[in-house]
Amino acid sequence: MNQEKLAKLQAQVRIGGKGTARRKKKVVHRTATADDKKLQFSLKKLGVNNISGIEEVNMFTNQGTVIHFNNPKVQASLAANTFTITGHAETKQLTEMLPGILNQLGADSLTSLRRLAELGPPHFTFRDQVSHKHTFPELFSSTFESLVQMGMHLLSSPMNLVENFDEASKDEAN
Repeated sequence: MNQEKLAKLQAQVRIGGKGTARRKKKVVHRTATADDKKLQFSLKKLGVNNISGIEEVNMFTNQGTVIHFNNPKVQASLAANTFTITGHAETKQLTEMLPGILNQLGADSLTSLRRLAELGPPHFTFRDQVSHKHTFPELFSSTFESLVQMGMHLLSSPMNLVENFDEASKDEAN
């Protein structure tokens, strides 16, 4: 190609004007704070109220893990059947949360714990404040099995009422 033809072709190229393609729409990336503000606005429209006094929240999964929130912000709207839990979440194994979590376990979780206990102590880990992670020692295995049995007993036995509440309500009515 010679220089004349090249200059002629360059002159025909135009930016903007009649017959050119439109400019593409600029994609705006949202930040997490913008999404958080939208969520808070939606929750405000639902009329959620803060629930104080909740120190921890544990959500049990089918895989045997626990989603643990320490000092969460809990909000609820009973009219909208909406509950929110916000805060720092940690996913932990069920065995890491023992024995303090035993009273929160359902029948499914206790049976899976029993299966783990039958596998033996090497399958468990526990955490301490100094070295953070250890294998489950042999001396704790009997204690753990007794805790699991105690939890199973609590779930299987009916609760005995200490007082007769029907009589107390009749006395208040009179």
